[in-house]
Amino acid sequence: MVPAETPPDSNPRVRVTDVRLLSDNWYRLHSTTFDYLGADGTWSTQSRETYDRGNGATILLYDPERRTVLLTSQFRYPVYVNGHPDGMLLETAAGLLDDDDPETAIRREAIEETGHEVGEVTHVFDVYMSPGSVTERLHFYAAPYSAATRRTAGGGLADEGEQITVVELSVDEALGMIDDGRIADAKTIMLLQWAVLRGPFAQG
Repeated sequence: MVPAETPPDSNPRVRVTDVRLLSDNWYRLHSTTFDYLGADGTWSTQSRETYDRGNGATILLYDPERRTVLLTSQFRYPVYVNGHPDGMLLETAAGLLDDDDPETAIRREAIEETGHEVGEVTHVFDVYMSPGSVTERLHFYAAPYSAATRRTAGGGLADEGEQITVVELSVDEALGMIDDGRIADAKTIMLLQWAVLRGPFAQG
C-alpha cells in the first residue's frame, strides 16, 4: 500500500497538487487536491478526503457436513449511531493486516476471534469496501472448521478492548437473516452469498 503522503503517478490523467494530513489520532485522514483530465480533454481541479486505516482480511468459517457457519457478534459504534438498534453486528471474523501478509493475518484473526486454528484456506477475492473515501482493500477467505480445529474459546483480545461472542448458525438461517436485516454487514453478506453460489454450499 502506498501512503497517501506519496500518491502514485501511474495514471497520466491525474496530477496530485497538494496532500494535507487532517488527523492522525487513530488512523490517517488526508485532504488531497488533484487535477483530473476528463474524456473531453479538459483538466478540472478536484478535492477528496481519504481515510487510511490500512488493508484487512476476513474469513468465513464453515462446516460442510453440518451446513453451518461460524460468525462473531460485537458492538460497533459507527453502526449504532447510524440506525442499527443496538450496535451489535453479526460478522465474519476480520482484522487489519498490520505487518502481516493477508493469509497470515486472517489465520491470526480467526483464532483470536473464534478460537479456531484453521488449516487450508481458500482465497475468494479482494475488494475495495468503500472506495469513495476509505483506502482499505479487504482480502476475503474461507476455510472449514470443526470441533478438531478449536483451540480456545475465542472472544478477541481483552487488551484491545474486544468483547466478541462466537455465533454458530446454519447457512440457511444466516441467509434468512440477510433477508430480514439481522445480518447487515457487507463482508459477511458477500461471503455467505459466495458460499451458496460457488463455495462449499453450492448445489451441483
